[in-house]
Amino acid sequence: MVDQQAMMLGYYEEHQCSKQWRGFLLALAEEFEEQLGASELRGLMTRIGERFARATALPPCETLEQLTEAINETWVLLDWGWVTIEDDADYLAIRHACAPLRAAFGKGGAGWAPAFLEGVYQHWFSVLGIDPVLRVREAPGVDDGVLEFRLGR
Repeated sequence: MVDQQAMMLGYYEEHQCSKQWRGFLLALAEEFEEQLGASELRGLMTRIGERFARATALPPCETLEQLTEAINETWVLLDWGWVTIEDDADYLAIRHACAPLRAAFGKGGAGWAPAFLEGVYQHWFSVLGIDPVLRVREAPGVDDGVLEFRLGR
């Protein structure tokens, strides 16, 4: 079996933020950070994620496996990594590997850029008809390029 960390490092080397956009996005991130607080930035990125998800509809899915496959088809086509979704007793764990957020927004964006994915996943789950009290939230800590989100109360 392939070592997950080696696989992710190889992915990063081949599929990072495009050079033509890197300087622009880093400057944009710095301006965002100077003009907006952390809470405002997270809100902005969440709304951007929701907008992205509305424009990137998933096909109908009846199982968690079908949903994971549909999401991964979307992310892989866009060079945005991949996701695993696991059902825990209290929440769904959504683990997104190799999102290009750090490459695009730098280390400073680590506190707010993942909110983009919160917005995307929240919208996609809402369209599937989840209970409106369930929310997607970023779980603390990042492990080897994997962002974790939890759908729960």
